[in-house]
Amino acid sequence: MKLKKQARETPRRFIERESHYLWGRRYLLSVEAREIKPFVCLNHKRITLSVRPGSDQVKRAEVIHEWHKSLLHEVVPSLIKKWEQKLRVKVEGYFLQRMKTQWGSCNHVAGNIRLNTELVKKPKDLLEYVIVHEMVHLLESTHSERFIAILQEHYPSWREARAELNELPLTAEVWKE
Repeated sequence: MKLKKQARETPRRFIERESHYLWGRRYLLSVEAREIKPFVCLNHKRITLSVRPGSDQVKRAEVIHEWHKSLLHEVVPSLIKKWEQKLRVKVEGYFLQRMKTQWGSCNHVAGNIRLNTELVKKPKDLLEYVIVHEMVHLLESTHSERFIAILQEHYPSWREARAELNELPLTAEVWKE
């Protein structure tokens, strides 16, 4: 699942009434300047970002990114547990990070999976597909016929999920090569 050639969103500036995506839905951002610890909350069709007065775009982006990671940490463990039972594998640990070229990765030797934090912006079923895909690598390390057979058996709609995931735009990241 290569991401370099995928469509990109316009760069986010983390300003009032800007569109942001969460679990596949579009929300408007509301920015409040308050003399308290920065936080984010979600209500109806609005994401409210509370930051200290004078916080720059980098700080606002960092607060949102940490919130995104916290949302993923609320969802990922139960999905891993569900699929550990179905696939009869054990995930030793998972990691969340910004990833330049892929949605996820698996270290089958250590039993760890790594997930792209961008997945928080996509529908939850697509996050589940990436988790299952990476967990199948605990059974088969390459994208062999066996890998595809296991994935097909346990997640029959994987091709549709992959296609949808790869059609959705990505964040406009500026990456240093």
